[in-house]
Amino acid sequence: MTYENAINILRHMSDMTEMEDIEDIIIRTFRESSRVKEVFVNENLSRLVKVVDVITRALNGGNKILLFGNGGSAADSQHIAAEFVNRFLIERPPLPAIALTTDTSVITSIANDYDFSEIFAKQIRAIGREGDIAWGISTSGSSPNILKAFETAGRLGMITVALTGRDGGEMARMADYCLNVSSNSTPRIQETHITAGHVICDMVDYRLFKKPEDNSL
Repeated sequence: MTYENAINILRHMSDMTEMEDIEDIIIRTFRESSRVKEVFVNENLSRLVKVVDVITRALNGGNKILLFGNGGSAADSQHIAAEFVNRFLIERPPLPAIALTTDTSVITSIANDYDFSEIFAKQIRAIGREGDIAWGISTSGSSPNILKAFETAGRLGMITVALTGRDGGEMARMADYCLNVSSNSTPRIQETHITAGHVICDMVDYRLFKKPEDNSL
C-alpha cells in the first residue's frame, strides 16, 4: 500500500466517522424535541384546554387576539396570527388576530421616541379593549417589553396568556394563563411553542365551527 493510498483510506474513515457523528446528533435532536413536547403536554394539558376555552369565549364575544414576542417569538406571533386570520385546517370565517410585531414604523418610532420596552404596551393601549386576549411569547419569560405589555393589558381588563420556557420567569406570575415549556434549550422551547400554537388554533376552530350545536362558550 502506498503512502497516498493510506492517507486516502484514513480520510475516508474520518469522513465516515464524522457522518456517523452528524447522524447521531440529528437523531438525538429529534428525540429531545419529542421528549420536551411530551413533557409539555403532560404538564400543561388542563391549561391548554383552559386557554382554548378562554380564546373561544373571547372570539365569540366579538373580541380579538393580540400576539407579541421578540426574535423567533415575534415570528411565532405572526405565524399564529396568520393561522387565525386566514385559516388553519378547515374552511371557516377569518378570526380577528393581530401580531404587534409587524409594523416597523410603529415599532421603531416607539423605540426611538420612548423606549424599546414600550413597543407592545403602546400598541395595546391604542387598540386593546376589555375582553381581548393579550398573548405574549417568550422563551425566557422575562422580556421587559412583554412584561410591560402584560401590565398594560391587565389595566385595560384584557386576558393575558403567556407562552414561556425555562422556569416561566416573571411572565408566569403575571399572566392569567401560563403555558410553560420546562426546558432550558431555546430551540426546543420554540419548537414546542409553535406546536402549542397550532394545537390551540385547531381546538379553537373545533369549538367554534366543528360543533355548531355546542356554541355556549
